[in-house]
Amino acid sequence: MSEKVDVIVVGAGPAGSAAAYAMAKNGLKTVLIEKGREPGAKNMMGGVLYCGPLNDLIPNFWQEAPVERPVTRNIITFLTEDSSLSIDFKTQKFHNAPYNSFTVLRAKFDKWFASKAEEKGATLIPGIRVDELLTDGNKVCGVVAGEDRLTADVVIAADGANSFLARKAGLGKDLLPEEMAVGVKEVIEIPKDKVEERFNLSEDEGAAQHFVGDCTKGIQGGGFIYTNKTSISLGLVVHLDGLMQKRMEIYELLDSFKGHPTVKELVKGGNVVEYSAHLVPEGGLDMVPRLYSDGLLVVGDAAGLAVNNGITTRGMDFAIASGVAAAESVKNAFEKKDFSGESLSHYETLLRNSFVLKDLHTFKGAPKFLKNLRIYSTYPQLICNMLERLYRVDGTPKKKMWKEAREAMKYRVSLCQLISDAVKGVRAL
Repeated sequence: MSEKVDVIVVGAGPAGSAAAYAMAKNGLKTVLIEKGREPGAKNMMGGVLYCGPLNDLIPNFWQEAPVERPVTRNIITFLTEDSSLSIDFKTQKFHNAPYNSFTVLRAKFDKWFASKAEEKGATLIPGIRVDELLTDGNKVCGVVAGEDRLTADVVIAADGANSFLARKAGLGKDLLPEEMAVGVKEVIEIPKDKVEERFNLSEDEGAAQHFVGDCTKGIQGGGFIYTNKTSISLGLVVHLDGLMQKRMEIYELLDSFKGHPTVKELVKGGNVVEYSAHLVPEGGLDMVPRLYSDGLLVVGDAAGLAVNNGITTRGMDFAIASGVAAAESVKNAFEKKDFSGESLSHYETLLRNSFVLKDLHTFKGAPKFLKNLRIYSTYPQLICNMLERLYRVDGTPKKKMWKEAREAMKYRVSLCQLISDAVKGVRAL
């Protein structure tokens, strides 16, 4: 194959499909290349899609997209070895359109999203690995896949967190263990009525539950459970440097997490139907590389566009918004017939004016704050111990609540340390 097209998009995840959809809609001859046998076959994430950017691109997409459940309950659970404390937020405001977020299964969702790009005129080529960038001087002008060469005016790298194309173009930064986490997930099949019973849901409700503490054995990271229609997505996201230092395997942590008394009841009787693992960029704003060069744009995870602020972990909405911004920049470049880096820098301008880089800037201090290991060991233990002391009635005289709290803190954390951590958390988050 040797053919010239307008744009080549490498990677049919949310960022790549969003870019391909928007460009094909604008009449550009677009090719979308996916390494997996089909879109979604190699992609993995926890499972929550925040709706705004996709709804702007495809209004009321949930009426046809293979979404699972609208998220109406958000739960944060602190774990010790034998205890748990949950903060449970539920609101009717998340029940109705326009929805805030949905749980999704990427194998279904990515396949649908890529098909929408095809409907607009994009050509999807699955099962193809891109081996090299074609260049003309300093300008990227296509890709090499095996013996095939495909040329284009612009290439969009949407090839994931460990982006081969960005590094080849000299844009990607070296990945550092302290900036990367490994995510591991199981999809566990459970009857629909059991999902709703165990998570206190009706059939048009869903839950997103995040876990901090014993699930990662003191390593930076956390656990999650997301409810689907007839299954749950359960997993962990754990920082690579912590795993390396403790010489632990991610599957050991996952087995321990599933066996915790609080979690065990939620997955009881379930059948694991899918297992996946993936690198997750968690370096925040400092991890974002240069986003453009002559003939090339970098989007989604390949550009490090993800944020974890301790309450929400976001990537798909950033990916889709970056794909749309890339498409707008490419449209602008075609109107000027200028595909230089200077012309394509319009992409970064669009991201700076959108929530994407603004949110990354807002939470630029989060990655450093979340490296405080007391968050994953001391504080969950402190909270659960304090409540155990307050609730225990065993015939011995009770102390005032603040004294019980001080007793629970003894030998674990000083008051000054607690205040310092609280102040740092407020500033970062």
